[in-house]
Amino acid sequence: MLLKNSRTPALLQAMLVAAVMLCAAGAANKLKPTQRLSELKPRIELAQQVPKAFGNWAEDLSQVPVLPDPQVQARLDVLYSSTLARTYRNTAGQRVMLSIAYGSDQSSEATSVHRPEFCYSSQGFNVSNLGESAAPIGQRNLTVQRLRAVLGQRREPITYWITLDETATLPGIGRKLNQLRFGLRGQIPDGLLFRVSSIDMDDAEGFKLQEQFLNDLAASMEPSLLKRYFGS
Repeated sequence: MLLKNSRTPALLQAMLVAAVMLCAAGAANKLKPTQRLSELKPRIELAQQVPKAFGNWAEDLSQVPVLPDPQVQARLDVLYSSTLARTYRNTAGQRVMLSIAYGSDQSSEATSVHRPEFCYSSQGFNVSNLGESAAPIGQRNLTVQRLRAVLGQRREPITYWITLDETATLPGIGRKLNQLRFGLRGQIPDGLLFRVSSIDMDDAEGFKLQEQFLNDLAASMEPSLLKRYFGS
C-alpha cells in the first residue's frame, strides 16, 4: 500500500502534464489561421491592373528595374503569386522603375526576401537606409521607407512599402503586429511589396519625381483596387 500511495502523486502529475499538452495542441490547432483573405476579394492581376501608360507616363522597354539574382528569384517564385517589373518614362524623358511582388500568404517573415535592402545588396549595390517618410499618395498620407542604392556612378533613390490585406505597413514591429492581429482572427492576409526607384544624384529630387509618378498611377487605377495597392 505504501508503494502504491507513493506512486499516485507521480501518476497524477504525469496525467496532468499530458492533459495540458493535449489542451495546448488543441488550442494551437484552433488558433491556426485558415481563412485566406485573397479568396474573399477580387484576384490581384498585376500586369492587367497596373496600366502600361497613364497621364504623361508610358512603359519604356529599353530599361528594366534591378532584378534579384537567380537564387533569390527562385525563392521569389515559390513565395510570391506574381511579380511585376517595369520602367516608365514621362514626356520630359524622366524614368521611374516600378517593381511589385504579390503573395496570397503574407502571414510569415519568409516573404522578406524581396525587400530592396536584400535585393539590391545581392546585386552588389551599397544600400543606405534613409529612414521612414510620409508621402501624400492617392489622397493618402502613406508611411514609406526610403533607401539609397549606389553602384559605381549609379545612384538610385528608392521608395517602398508593404501591404497586408488593405493595410499599408513597413517591415519590423508594425508588420509583425498586423500579422498577429490577422492571425488571432484566424485569417491569412495577402499583400504585396511595392517599390519605385529612379536614377538621380539628388535624393530629394528623385523622391519628388517618384511621388509624382505614384500619384499619377493611383489616379489612373480602378478605385476599388487602391486599398490593395496603397493601403486604406
